[in-house]
Formats: sequence, structure tokens, C-alpha cells
Amino acid sequence: MKLSVIINMKKTLLALFISLASFITSNATAQIVHPNWAQNAVVYEVNVRQFSESGKISAVIDQLERLKSLGVDILWLMPLHPIGEENRKGTLGSYYSVKDYKAFNPEFGTEGDFEMFVKKAHQLGFKVIIDWVANHTAWDNDWIKKHPEWYVRDAAGKIQTQYDWTDVAKLNYASKPMRAAMTEAMKYWVTKYDIDGFRCDVAFLVPVDFWNENRKALEKIKPMYMLAEMEANNDINKTPAAYYTSAFNASYAWTFMGASADLVAGKKTMSEFKSIMQKNYAELPASMHKMFFLTNHDENSWNATIQERYRENWKAIAALVYTMPQSLPLMYTGEEAGLVRRLKFFEKDPVQYTEWNDTSRYSFYRSLINLHHTQPALKNNQAGSKFEEFNLLEENSGLVYAYKRTLGKSEVIVMINLAQESAHFNIEGLKIDVNKYQSITSSVIDEFHFNEQIEMPPYSFLILHK
Repeated sequence: MKLSVIINMKKTLLALFISLASFITSNATAQIVHPNWAQNAVVYEVNVRQFSESGKISAVIDQLERLKSLGVDILWLMPLHPIGEENRKGTLGSYYSVKDYKAFNPEFGTEGDFEMFVKKAHQLGFKVIIDWVANHTAWDNDWIKKHPEWYVRDAAGKIQTQYDWTDVAKLNYASKPMRAAMTEAMKYWVTKYDIDGFRCDVAFLVPVDFWNENRKALEKIKPMYMLAEMEANNDINKTPAAYYTSAFNASYAWTFMGASADLVAGKKTMSEFKSIMQKNYAELPASMHKMFFLTNHDENSWNATIQERYRENWKAIAALVYTMPQSLPLMYTGEEAGLVRRLKFFEKDPVQYTEWNDTSRYSFYRSLINLHHTQPALKNNQAGSKFEEFNLLEENSGLVYAYKRTLGKSEVIVMINLAQESAHFNIEGLKIDVNKYQSITSSVIDEFHFNEQIEMPPYSFLILHK
């Protein structure tokens, strides 16, 4: 073969290689980079309807200074769109039955009120994310009349709903025009109101490739923080980890909530709890954030209050919420005021003035939030960060748990006792020098004396940090 032919072949192969590399690079899925402000953030979920007697966004503006003093960083507002009337459930309907993706619900005030809310929140240093329902719409959403092909239909041509969600119609993600319209609606809120991200309802029911494309489009406007209402959900999607590669920063931590509730109720042993959590951490990326919580709008309305679920152990479980690896702690409307009832979902049922006046839990939550903010060892997704569980050989060790988180010189040790009897932690067995630490404790422990053992009262926790 002539030299000139060989050279030309090499040039051709090189050109093909460069073209292929360019194609791969341009179509590669970029890894999410979490913003610095999210690494130690705490989320507060605002149920606008029930936050005040008026149910107006202006009433939330009036409380922004208080929420700032509490220490929360991200304000997540439940859906702000007008609610469908056709097939409506209850008097006011579900927030998640969206009638118009580009409108602000007049029940909550005006668009100008929301613009003022975001502006004031940003001035105070908050980030604002809003709830987004991409899986379905209300039956009287204009899309159904104008674009019936945008909906999933059965063999008889009837638009489908899912589960017992009879007030909504399922969207068809095989439709590219529908996908484009959904993204344009989300871009509208980012552009018009300058919000910082979205909490995406039942994200696992929407294809991950849509979320990937959607985020790329949104990021062209400004950096986004995306929270998915999903976790592993292997029964629905066989590749849940893919959602946390380039689409979502964070997921729900349902596994923790369920396992901790079963642990407190005696349905799971401490060994089983730890095994469940270890499996959960192993099956999802270490780079993602996990939204740990004691309650949220669904749990409060449909399942249990914090007291019903955790009883005397709510403080000890809260200590885990604010200190476990990858945790993005969540606080729900009224939680800091000790809300002890279930708020109605489809009706007006606001937190009352007298309920907001209960400030007995404010200092408790402030201390945990401050710890989450200030301790480098609790910062998420840091190279060199370590998590070490202690094996405690105590007669009541089935209801005690301890672990240490370390990052460089920063160390945080967490110990909880879920039993109705005192627990004794052997200092030598823990292999720690208690003189290096200060203590943050639950209200049942006024003062700690470190001898050969740490004695912890029933239903208590102790957090040591340098």
C-alpha cells in the first residue's frame, strides 16, 4: 500500500475519531455540582393554604423574619397554581391538580404578591423552590381540550388516571410537543419570578430523559436546585440512581422515616434498622442529598403526626435527621411550633394563632440547625468525610445507637437512647477523648458529667462536637 494512501486513511480515521469524541462529549450527561449554599442547608416546607387564617402568600411574607431567625435556608412552597374544579376532591381540591401551569392561584393572592415574596426572601438570604406537578394535570386544564394527544389513553381512547387520583389526568411523555410545553412552563416561573429550583412531584413516574433535558434548559437561565419526590422506587423504575446523575440534587428519605418509625414502634430491631439504612446508602449515589424528615404535608395529613409516629422519641430521631450522612433536613409548616394535629388536605384548616404561639420547640430546632450549619463534619459530599458506627455492648444496646462523623479536624459524635430506661455508654469502649468536645443535649439532660461512663436518661440524645 502506498504511503500517501496510508496517510489519507489515518487522516480519515482521525477525523472520524474526533467527530465521534465530539458527539459523545456533546451528548454526555453532565454530573450535578451542588451549590455551596446547599451543602449544609435546611428546608422549610410552606403549606400556604394552611400557614395562616387568610391563606395568602402575604401572610408568609410577614413570617420571613421569624423563619430566618429559626435558621432555615430553603423555602419550599407547595403548588401555587390554580386548582382544577372538574372532579375536584373536597371543597378546595388538591394542590396537585393543576389547572394552569403559568398562572398563580388567586386564593393565595396576586402574582405581584408572589414577586414580592421571592424578592424579600432573597434579600434575607433564603433560596426559594416551588412544587411542580409534571406527571398529570387537572381535568379542566386547557391542554386536554387543545392537545388531547398529550394524555395517556386506554384501548378505548379514554384518558387515564392513576391509583385513586380521580381528580387528575395522566400526561403522555411520548409526546415531544407536550414535553416542550412543560419545560417552557417551568422556564416561565424561573424567568418571571427568579425562583431557585423545583420540588418535583412523583418524579419517578416521569421519564428520566425528560428531567435531564429539562434541567439543561433551566440551567441556561440560572443554576437550579432540584428535589425529587422519589427514592429508590425499584418497583416503578429499574434504574432510579440515574435520576441523581444530572437531573436531581436530592431525593426523599422515605427509607429512613419508615425504618425509624418501625424501630421506635418495636417492629424493627436496631440491627435491622442499621442494615436497612446501609442497604439504602449503598444502592444510591453518595453524591446526592437525601431529604430526611420527621413529617411533611403527606405524612401529616394522611398518616401520622410526629407525636403519633415517634411519641417520646421524637427528639432522638430528630437528632438523626440533622446529623446523618447526606442529610438535607426538612421542617414542615407548624413543626417548630409543636403542631400536634393532622391538617386537612382538601379543606381550609390553618395553623391557629394560638398554635403558632407555642415557642417551646424553637430553641431545640435552632440548636440542631446551628449544628448542621456550623460543623464541617456534617457537610454533605465532601472528599475525606467519614462515617463510623459504634458497636455498643450494653444490656439495653438494642435501643441505643451511636456514630461519629469526621472531616479533617472536625468530629461530631451522636448518641441516642430510645429506651424507657437509662443507658450507659462506656467511655473507654467508645475510644473517645471527651475533653475534646462540647455537648449539645436534649432538654431532658441539664448537664453532663463525664466519668468512666456516660449515663443517658430515657428517650434522649447527646451530640458531642469539637
